[in-house]
Amino acid sequence: MVGGSAGALEPLRELVAHLPADFPAALLVVIHCPPDLPSYLPQILQSAGSLPVSAVQQPAALESGHIYVAPPNRHLLVGRDEVRPSRGPRENRSRPSVDVLFRSAAYTHRASVIGVLLSGMLGDGTSGLWTIKRLGGQAIVQHPEEALYPSMPLSALQEVAVDTILPVRDIAGDLLTRLGAPNFGQGAAEMDEHEWRRLQLEVSIADEGNAFAGGILTGGDPSPFTCPECHGTMVKIQEGRTLRFRCHTGHAYSAPALLGELHRAAEANLWTTVRGMEEQVMLLDHLAKHAAEAGQLHTAELYRSEAAAVRRRIEPLRRLLWQDGALPVQPVE
Repeated sequence: MVGGSAGALEPLRELVAHLPADFPAALLVVIHCPPDLPSYLPQILQSAGSLPVSAVQQPAALESGHIYVAPPNRHLLVGRDEVRPSRGPRENRSRPSVDVLFRSAAYTHRASVIGVLLSGMLGDGTSGLWTIKRLGGQAIVQHPEEALYPSMPLSALQEVAVDTILPVRDIAGDLLTRLGAPNFGQGAAEMDEHEWRRLQLEVSIADEGNAFAGGILTGGDPSPFTCPECHGTMVKIQEGRTLRFRCHTGHAYSAPALLGELHRAAEANLWTTVRGMEEQVMLLDHLAKHAAEAGQLHTAELYRSEAAAVRRRIEPLRRLLWQDGALPVQPVE
């Protein structure tokens, strides 16, 4: 499994270029991409190496020596013998989501999963890597000093006991060594019943299941926050040291992603306030002109005075919006 986002394309090409034609496993790839534009990632990876590459537009058999790529606006889910796309709810504002891929692979294949996390912003992939490790799989992270955008690798390193940190040029060889180890795929760990039920539910949600009917509100502690996307009730989910959030309709956020959404919502609300006040000014100016043309000079002056007062109230809001650091915003991919 390979996941990445901003700055991950070139490392992914280099990784694929070093994989042999007899690579003894399936390679599934999620790279964040715009939902409404065509993706050329399959063609790019096909030209980079010797393995066949497919964009997963419908359920397909899972075969060794094949690369499967998530298409735009679809999650990539792994079954026992197949891989399939899904329009399940976004996670960390993304569909496809790295967490969804890693989590579903760990759920179905446990210790036979190796997760590789490349360059990207924010923290998508951290929860999925944690799940891979929790079920006995292995985790590889691109060295943050090499990553163009190190946030995703750093997030994983802070929250997950990864197996190794490597420059991209060494990842393909490390994968082959791990896959060829005599004990590869053995020693799967067991989750307690509560953890396992929650994992089952989260995989089901990503696979277009009903989060509310499935009982997501019992899958974590109540949260005072509402979902930035649908305003649904959210619960807090603890995974080791990692805190994340999921709403009753299914959207999920890491803590940094949720903070970024709240920052953006605060800025949007301020712009809405400015827009509403400027509409007041436009109406007051219109009424003042109408009153003056009707000879109601005192009324016209009252309208002009009120418009001037609203203009003065707008300016501090504009300065707040333009002031560096007044509304810290998390990076958007």
